[in-house]
Amino acid sequence: MTIKDFLIKRSIFMFATLFIVVTLNFAIPRIMPGDPITHLMIDARIPPAARDALIKRFHMDKSVFEQYVSYISNLLQGNLGLSFSHYPRHVSTVILERFPWTLLLLGISTFLSTLLGLVLGVVSAWRHGEKIDISIQTFGLALWSMPIYWLGMLLLYYFGFQLGLVPLGGATSPRLGYPNEIEYIKDVLWHIALPIATLTLGGFASNTLIMRGSMLEVVKEDYIMTAEAKGLGERTVMWKHAARNAMLPMVTVVALHLAGIVGGAVYTETVFSYPGVGRLIYDAVLAHDYPLLQGSFLIIAITVLMANFFADIIYAYLDPRIKF
Repeated sequence: MTIKDFLIKRSIFMFATLFIVVTLNFAIPRIMPGDPITHLMIDARIPPAARDALIKRFHMDKSVFEQYVSYISNLLQGNLGLSFSHYPRHVSTVILERFPWTLLLLGISTFLSTLLGLVLGVVSAWRHGEKIDISIQTFGLALWSMPIYWLGMLLLYYFGFQLGLVPLGGATSPRLGYPNEIEYIKDVLWHIALPIATLTLGGFASNTLIMRGSMLEVVKEDYIMTAEAKGLGERTVMWKHAARNAMLPMVTVVALHLAGIVGGAVYTETVFSYPGVGRLIYDAVLAHDYPLLQGSFLIIAITVLMANFFADIIYAYLDPRIKF
């Protein structure tokens, strides 16, 4: 298979998956109980004529199929529509305001959880059966079995409420002037410390256990025994020979886990009142804001699909068994 054939095959698969995601993205919010227009018209003083105008404005008077056709047509033009709960602002504008905060949170936590998972997984497998291996496994399994929102609440209660070391919510301090950019960055990092810790601890556990399992398979290979027989140092054999080959499955695993990390961000951002896309989704669900939910899920789906696409390409280049 040539690299051109490989890219074409993966691209077709990605676009087919994207079409399914877009269709589900349209259907799922409409399955939810409740009516977004009713949510907007809670105030009884608003006349019925205003309600009818809103229904017509958001095409709620059309059939589901007509709404779907309109949705796909607007999507192809790059138009995500108007937000119900932030009317008359565009969905894309609302999401773009929140997306950098989520990107910052996910970027740092994904890097840290991957790094910790790789290091601890390698050490745990290399010291198989020893106290450090048992300790890492126990700690990892305990964190893996703990719901991400529960872990966040525990950290928030202890470090935020009891010790007062970090803020209880938000991304920046309200009405606080910053003399320079350094002070602004310090304030942002102060606020984001616990959300990052929550997602990192929740993510590194699975990475550690998976890396450990992969490493245990590699250390049984003949080339590891050959490297040791040559008199190479333990650290060299562990990292340059065993760990390097055991990392291959982690390329795909990290990409697949990105979807779970994004899901965890919804809980984490809600617990910490963090102004990211995750909190935006939570608020949109409460408001039955179809366009905002669709736009948020679409951005997340595209991010996950692209991550998996590039992971496949990286894996193909790293694995010598795959030939183009």
